[in-house]
This record gives sequence, C-alpha cells and structure tokens, in this order.
Amino acid sequence: MLQLLPILWYKEGVDEEPVPPAGRRIMALDIGEKRIGVALSDETQLIARSYEVLPRTSRRADFARLAEIAAQENVGFLVVGLPLELNGTEGPLVPWIRDYAAALAAALHLPHTFWDETFTSQQASASLRARGVTAREQRGRLDAVAAAFILQDYLDARRGGLAPLPPASDETR
Repeated sequence: MLQLLPILWYKEGVDEEPVPPAGRRIMALDIGEKRIGVALSDETQLIARSYEVLPRTSRRADFARLAEIAAQENVGFLVVGLPLELNGTEGPLVPWIRDYAAALAAALHLPHTFWDETFTSQQASASLRARGVTAREQRGRLDAVAAAFILQDYLDARRGGLAPLPPASDETR
C-alpha cells in the first residue's frame, strides 16, 4: 500500500500546524475544476466517510453549500487535498487550490491544512469497482470517495504521530 506523506502546513507568523478541535468533525475536500468531493470524519476523528459531490458553480455558491454542511455536521477543521506530482513537486492546480482553500477557510472561520491527494482518485475508483459500481455510475460519487481517502489518510497519520492530535479533554486526562 502506498504511504502518502503530509504536506507541511505553513502560514506566515504561525509556527505550528493548526490542531483539529476535539469532539468536532473534520471535513475533507477534493477540489477540482468541475466538482468538489466532500468527506467527513466521525466526531471521534477516527473514521472518514464520503459525504457529497458538489458541482462547482461559483465560489459564492460553493462556499454557501460548504458552510451549510459545516454547520449541520459540527465541522471544526478542514483538510484540503493537494495534487502533487509523483516527484513531490506541486502540480499546476496547486496555487489555485491554495487560494480557494484559504478563502473558504476564512469564510467559514475554520482552521485548515493541506494533505497529499496523490492516487486518491485511483484508490476511490478501485474501491467503487470492487463494490460493483460501474465507471458510468462512479461519476457522481468518485470525488467524495477520493475525499474520504484523503481524510482517512490524514486521520491515520495523526494517530501515527505524523500530524497533530487535539489536546486531551478533561474527561480523558
């Protein structure tokens, strides 16, 4: 199995990557030019599931729908997939995705991080095929399943110490 590596988070003047707040869901996005795949964690931040494929229309409409999801699902953190090249360099869509994600995070008042999305569409397609979903039927689900692969990799990396964990609550101390 391919091990995806974290994208180092950077924001000028901030030394540490933001930490997802305990007890709230994490929303992952697979942002494309035509669609946005959305996945959510459970509130324990252990399991990812595909949620929705959002057809892109305008930033205003996209942000409004994503704000609805964030409010309805108690989202406290965003993970955004970055399309890196196989050699680890940033692909041609990365500057646009970074800009889109920063504007979205500001609009939703949520911290965010980026995560390598290399091969997640292929993993999603193979997963759907294994469940008997035809290529034609995959079109409406693929991006959300890819977002779930991005999110599950992020969640697994956090448990493995590669990404920050939320601070322990008083109940777990």
